[in-house]
Amino acid sequence: MKIGIIGIGMLGEAITLNLLNLGYDVAVYNRTIEKTIEVEKKGATVMESPKSLADKSELLIIIVKDANAVKEVSFAKNGIIESKNKKIVVADMSTIDPNESKNIAEKFNEKHIKKIEIPVMGGPNVAITGKLVMMASGPKDSFEHYKIIFEKIANKIFFLGEQGIANSIKLAMNLQITMLALSLSEGITLLKKSNVDPKIFLEVLNSTYFKTGMSENKAFKMIEGNYDATFTLSNLKKDITTMTSTAKSLGIDLPMIRKAEEIYENAINEGLGDYDYTGIIEYIKKINNF
Repeated sequence: MKIGIIGIGMLGEAITLNLLNLGYDVAVYNRTIEKTIEVEKKGATVMESPKSLADKSELLIIIVKDANAVKEVSFAKNGIIESKNKKIVVADMSTIDPNESKNIAEKFNEKHIKKIEIPVMGGPNVAITGKLVMMASGPKDSFEHYKIIFEKIANKIFFLGEQGIANSIKLAMNLQITMLALSLSEGITLLKKSNVDPKIFLEVLNSTYFKTGMSENKAFKMIEGNYDATFTLSNLKKDITTMTSTAKSLGIDLPMIRKAEEIYENAINEGLGDYDYTGIIEYIKKINNF
């Protein structure tokens, strides 16, 4: 089975390497060709455009920054829809507005190309071993046809129904990540200012119902100032902005995520955008003068 992947960032690279390690025929495209060097060394074929990648793929996975990037690789000059390969299925793993996802699916459908959405939870550290959690929605027949591939990418998959639902769930999941990172940052800061070892706080927290994977793992790195990025602060901020714009389109107010958007924007302006998203603690420390 010929698999194409557009977008060789941290997540795209890890997924590509996992599929190559499993023996799949994988071709890739990335706007910045230098990012394809490592996967090419491992056996991936590097293509010069989304169109040429679509020409040789059966399943084409898109993993790019935002809806504009999805539309560019899909519909711009030398985009996916210029391919004569109409048997291809496009699987978009990008985190985008659910309405944008529906609109993109409709444009593909006009060209008789099926599109599903498959956003995931988990970073490159788990993607490399195929242990992501995947949320999928769109045409069920297309999902079922390529489920064997998705099961190599994720060890837990939820098929959720019609187009847009998976991205709605993904946004709600990233909202949780946002709030957890902020609450841990403020809890740790409170204790440091109180001259209390924040590791004691984590030991107590992790013995209760309120523990999370973040509090059991990344929180200790936050105390140590270790922010090696698995998901950058700037990328989470992009998703937060998608949450607030989606909420606006739905006619609802989510006051906490609106405030979080402001905080993350300020953190990026302080030069923290390339940190892991848990580096938001550095902004909390900065505004408290330590």
